[in-house]
Order: sequence, then C-alpha cells, then structure tokens
Amino acid sequence: MTEAPPKHRPIRSFVRREGRMTPAQQRALDELWPVYGLDLENCPLDPEAVFGRRAPLTLEIGFGMGDALLAMAAAAPDADFIGVEVHRPGVGSLLNRLQAAGVTNVRVFCADAVEVLERCLPAGSLDRVCLFFPDPWHKKRHHKRRLVQPPFVERVRGRLAPGGVFHLATDWEDYARHMLEVLSRSEGLRNTAPDGRFVPRPSYRPETKFERRGMRLGHGVWDLVFERAG
Repeated sequence: MTEAPPKHRPIRSFVRREGRMTPAQQRALDELWPVYGLDLENCPLDPEAVFGRRAPLTLEIGFGMGDALLAMAAAAPDADFIGVEVHRPGVGSLLNRLQAAGVTNVRVFCADAVEVLERCLPAGSLDRVCLFFPDPWHKKRHHKRRLVQPPFVERVRGRLAPGGVFHLATDWEDYARHMLEVLSRSEGLRNTAPDGRFVPRPSYRPETKFERRGMRLGHGVWDLVFERAG
C-alpha cells in the first residue's frame, strides 16, 4: 500500500503567542462570549440577524487589545463592527471593555481572519475592512508570511460592497511599499490617494499610544485606502 502524500500546511501570517491570561480576561471569555462572540461553526453569518438591524458594517482584522475597534465603535453607534483576533488575552480584554463602556455594536471572532473571510462573511457585505499595523515580518526570509498578498486582497475585495474601502496602516516603510504594490495591481480596487500612493490618517482611525511614541522618535506611519470599484 502506498503512503498518502503529506498534507501541505498553509503559511500562516501569525504565530499564536498566548502570553499570560489574566483572571479578568479569562472570566470575560467565559461569561461574555455568548454576548459578543462569533464562532466559525455558526457560519456563514447573516449580519442583519447578528446585530438585529441593517447598518454599515466594518471588519477589523487583527485588533490586538481592541483599542481602535472599541474607539471606532463607540464613536459610530449607528454602524456595526466585527473584530477578528487570534490571541485570546486581547479578545478577553476587549470583551471586558465593551461591557464596561456599554458598547453593543461589536461582535468578535477568535479565529484566523482568512477563515472568517472565506467561510463567514457574505459577498458584498462589508462597507469597510481595516487592517492596522499587521505583523510586518521584516526579515526577508519571512516576507512570505505577510498577510497582504494577492489571494488575501482578492478575498477582501469580494467581501466589500461596491464603494466599500480597504484601509491599511503600517509603521514599516518596506511593508507600506509592499502593500501599495500588491493593492495597486489588484483588479477592482482603486487607490483613493490623489497621487496614487498614501493618504493622511483618516479621522476615524484612532492613534495608538504605540503609534504616538513611534512618531515622537521620528518613525513614519503610512495609511492606504483603496475603494472597491463597481
């Protein structure tokens, strides 16, 4: 009997570094997940059923500890937000702060964003996709792990409604150039920057403490906003 060929393992854009889970974060996952949590097993989603209304829908990929997601949702109560993050301490932290702030227009996946895009979100269902400060995988041998690659961008484009936008931000200039090249070559996406490059930080994207510290040290930040055409 011949042996089956080994299965090809997909290249991941992230490494699960769980870190220390605080009791409060674990309690939030245990008690608040039924309120805010979304599971791959229940996909595909009907966003109107999830939120109980029809409203503009934003997806944030890799929300970290949830600072930007919480701020954006609190500032836009007439819109809905879905966050995706693989690291459970960050998810637990966000759940606690959502409850404390009384923010009800956010739902959360603790899962791989690629799976969420493929399995859970209907075509044309998103008005905005945000990818803020993804891992730049700065060593050249790790560039293949970067999330922003043509297949990923095509998945995002397919989930955007016509006129919807894909907003990316990074503080690594090399990754910014890579993002610009990949998105500029993607069919069905149009760069909103007048010069075809980068845009000033949109007012809805909060500055993080990490970002402000980097700017004081002279580090740059690059924002890209591409719109789905047609």
